[in-house]
Amino acid sequence: MPNRIAALALSPLLLLGALAVTPANAKDWTTATIGFEGAYEPWNLTKPDGTMDGFEPELAKDICARAKIECKFIAQDWDGMMAGLAAGKFDIIMDALSITPDRQKVIDFSKPYANTPAVFAVSKKGPLANLSGTGTVLKLDANGDGPGGKEAIAALRKALTGKSIGIQTATVYADFIYKNFKDVATIREYKTSPEHDLDLTAGRIDAAFDDATYFNSAFAKPDNADLVFSGPEFGGVIWGPGEGLGIRKTDADLTAKFDVAIAAALADGTIKKLSMKWFKLDVSP
Repeated sequence: MPNRIAALALSPLLLLGALAVTPANAKDWTTATIGFEGAYEPWNLTKPDGTMDGFEPELAKDICARAKIECKFIAQDWDGMMAGLAAGKFDIIMDALSITPDRQKVIDFSKPYANTPAVFAVSKKGPLANLSGTGTVLKLDANGDGPGGKEAIAALRKALTGKSIGIQTATVYADFIYKNFKDVATIREYKTSPEHDLDLTAGRIDAAFDDATYFNSAFAKPDNADLVFSGPEFGGVIWGPGEGLGIRKTDADLTAKFDVAIAAALADGTIKKLSMKWFKLDVSP
C-alpha cells in the first residue's frame, strides 16, 4: 500500500478538530487497538480464519510486546482509515501509511519503520514491457526532482501518452500520477490494489503504479504471472521519510512508547529480518 496515505473523508479542518477532541480509550495504554486494511499483501493480509498476518501484523506483535501494550487488531477499509481513527474506532493506523507534511498537520506519526519505492507494472507481452529506465532506481526529493528524475518522467510521459494508468485511490502514488500524467493519460482509480491488477491482467488498463513491495508479492500469484515491472523505480523523500504508525495528536504518550519500541526493533535487526521474510529485501528506513 506501498507508501500510501489514507484519504480524508472529512475536510482537513473538520478532521483535525475531530482528532483533537476524540478521547483515548485507555490513557494508561495497557491496551490499544490497531487498524489494518487486511488486504494489502504482503504488508498486511487476512487469513481464512480471520486473523491478520503479514509484515505489519508481525511487526505490531513485536513492538506492542516491547511497549508492554496488549494490542487488538481490526480490519478497516482503506478509505475509512482516517475517519475511523478520528471516531475512536481504533487508536493506531498501521497500513503502509506514508508520513507526509500534510498528514502531519492532522495526525501524529511514529518513527518510520519502512521506506519503499514505487514503480509501474505492465503486461510482459505488451508494448510497454521495457520502458526507459527499467531496472534502475531513482531517488527523488520532496518536489519530485533528483538525478535523472525529470528526464525519466519525460520519457514515461511520451511512452504513456494516450494510455490508461491504474492507481489505488487516496495514496501518495495517486498524487504523483495525477501531477505528472493527467494531461497525457487516462487515470483510473481503484479502491484496492488487487482491483487494478485484475484490470491490468485483463487488458482494461495499460499500466498500474504502486509500491514495489506490493507488486513483488502480487506477481507471485498465478493470476498475475503476465505482469512485470517497467520503467525506473521511484524512491527517496518524494514519498516522505517512510511509513509509520498514524496516531491521534492527543495521544502523544502512545506515540512516544512506540517510537522507543520501533527504534529498538530497528537496532536489533528485527525489522530487517521481517522485511526480508515478507518482501525479500530490506525496507528498513
